[in-house]
Amino acid sequence: MAATPDITAPTSPALAERPKRADARRNYDKLVTTAREVFAEQGSDATLEEISRRAGVGIGTLYRHFPARENLVEAAYLDGVEEICAAVGRHEDEEPWEALKGWLLELVGFAATKRVLADEMFAYLDRGAPVFKSCSGAIYDAAEPLLKRAQAAGTVRDDVDISDVTKMVSGIAGIRTAEPGQAERLVGIALDGLRRLPRRPGANGFGRAHPG
Repeated sequence: MAATPDITAPTSPALAERPKRADARRNYDKLVTTAREVFAEQGSDATLEEISRRAGVGIGTLYRHFPARENLVEAAYLDGVEEICAAVGRHEDEEPWEALKGWLLELVGFAATKRVLADEMFAYLDRGAPVFKSCSGAIYDAAEPLLKRAQAAGTVRDDVDISDVTKMVSGIAGIRTAEPGQAERLVGIALDGLRRLPRRPGANGFGRAHPG
């Protein structure tokens, strides 16, 4: 079994050290990016040969960077976590609700790929393994300011935290029987439930006017 990268730090997990030489670094990055794409499309049927072919990198080069399949799976998983954490920065200048919504919609695509890679990793890691805990913590830490800002602006209900929100979106995105486009539609419905809409004067919690 390949060693799991040590990313138990409580904040941002880092990938195993990338190559320093420019050409080796390019090949490494191409393999990781392509692995995420192929696993998203093919799930556990994805082969290292297909990944190397699509990346335009020889299979020998793949094995030099990733001696075992699980090394590449873990690198792809961690790379996705880094990317979704970094995506928060693309929304920081938007209005509070639009910023949170925009990032959560990006999370939809990430969650589907993350689930496939995690399923691969569950073959040799427990669900409570440090790699999963630290990655979840990194995502929460990155995205929590977006939620707090939307709550402070009065556009999101106060009785939810970032764990609630990300689990809700990831859970919907991970529905295995969803039809094309259905996950995105369900996430849109769920996001409507997050909003704190102004109550009409005289209306109760069910949208009906209080009796006179």
